[in-house]
Formats: sequence, structure tokens, C-alpha cells
Amino acid sequence: MSREPQLAPEIQSFYSETVDESVRLTRSADGALELVRTQEILRPRLPAAPAEVLDVGGGPGIHARWLSEAGYRVHVVDPVPRHVEQAATTGATAELGDARKLSAASDSYDVVLLLGPLYHLLERADRDQALAEAVRVAKPGGLVVAAAIGRYASLFEHVATTLLDRDRVRDAVADILTTGVHEPGRKGFTAAYFHTPGGLVEEVASAGLSNVSVHSVEGPAWAVLKGAEEHAQDSVQGSAMFRAALNAARLADSYPDLLASSSHLLAAGTAPA
Repeated sequence: MSREPQLAPEIQSFYSETVDESVRLTRSADGALELVRTQEILRPRLPAAPAEVLDVGGGPGIHARWLSEAGYRVHVVDPVPRHVEQAATTGATAELGDARKLSAASDSYDVVLLLGPLYHLLERADRDQALAEAVRVAKPGGLVVAAAIGRYASLFEHVATTLLDRDRVRDAVADILTTGVHEPGRKGFTAAYFHTPGGLVEEVASAGLSNVSVHSVEGPAWAVLKGAEEHAQDSVQGSAMFRAALNAARLADSYPDLLASSSHLLAAGTAPA
């Protein structure tokens, strides 16, 4: 069976030509908040270095870089050639590949990260396959972590940017709230799936993971940061507002009712022994 990436042309074009994913988590305050919180959630759960980490859909290697610097042996798999080239400069190894058809051997990695693939797999069967592959290549009892875009992220974001007063944007957001899908061909983003916390838990548990926990990444105040930065047209990273939003995210993580307010969710679980 071919392991060549089967990425929709629209998504390939989005990451190759429209956005530069290598700066997304450092250029804006809400991106920086996502990076800090992802590290905070992952670090206590990681086995000691030099454990083997497979970063599936690892993009340009933002997480591979800090993991490699911490002594982990990281391999990135991504379907975007531009990302693979960038990831290869981070201290990790990298290959072109598809989350649903990994080349790695079964039971070969201490940690498997899917911090992007579920974003753009619109069909449940494809998300199930990506999660099944992650479980397959994880060592028995290994850590598997999957990220998802929160169902209400577009609602909060487009209030912050004030774009929600445009009919086209409002209609797109309304459809996401109803179906979870940002349909292919719609402007502003690319084809994507937006999870509810409960939906993410169900998918991850169905893949066979145990001890599943779901975490709020940016917490309830990320859109306030985005709005402040958008309208001031100046960075608020390092400001009192950024620190307050970070503290809000840390506090919210213990309260399931607040999970849905986050832009991104992280689900962590243990592979079958």
C-alpha cells in the first residue's frame, strides 16, 4: 500500500503558499500562548530523554525543535514538502508521509504526537485511521497525544477580529457550529474539522487509548489577547494581559466546563500494554 501523502490540493496549497506555519506560534500573542501551554501540558507527561518521539503532522518542526533541544530523539512526518524541509533543520529527522499510513514499525515509539493531523481530516473514518496508526506505532504503554481545533474557536476569533459582522463569515461560522466542518473552498481558512471536547474524548478512547485526559490549551482568554493585538496592531506578548491570559488557561484546565472556550484541545492517553 502506498504511503504517499493524500492531502487535498486546497490544504497543500494553504500550507505551501498562503501561510507560513513556521512563525504561527511566535508571531502573534495567541500563537505564543498556544506554544507555551502545549509545552506545559506535554512536559510533565513525557518520559525521560532520550526517548523516541514521532511527531506526526509536525509541520515545520516547532515542537520538534524544543523536544530535540531537550534531548529527545524526534522524527517528523508531514505531508507538506515545505514543512519537511523546514523540520529537517530543527535537530529532528523528517520524512514526507501521511498520518493515516505511517511507515514506522509497530510498537516503535515511546511518544506519538498528532498535533495537527486531526485538524484537516474532515471524515470520521480518516481521523479514526490516523489515531489507529498512532496507537499501532506507539510502544505498549506509550504516550499518545492528539490536538484538535475547538468547535467554538472560529466564533471567538471572528468576534476578536470583528469579522463576524460580515455575512460570509457569519454564515461560515454558523455552519462550523452546526456541523464542525469548515467546508473546502470557503475563504479565510482551509478545509478543517472542529471538535467538541466530548467528541475528541470519544474518538481518542475509541482508538484504544486508556487514561485519557483532555486539556484546554489557550484557555478562555485567548480571544481577548487576539482582539487587543488585532486592534492595537502591536504585539502584547510579554504584557500583563498575556500573563493574565496564561494564568487563566492554567486555571481553566482543571474545569471541564471551560474546555470548550479554548481555541485548541489536547487529548493525552496511554497506548494498550
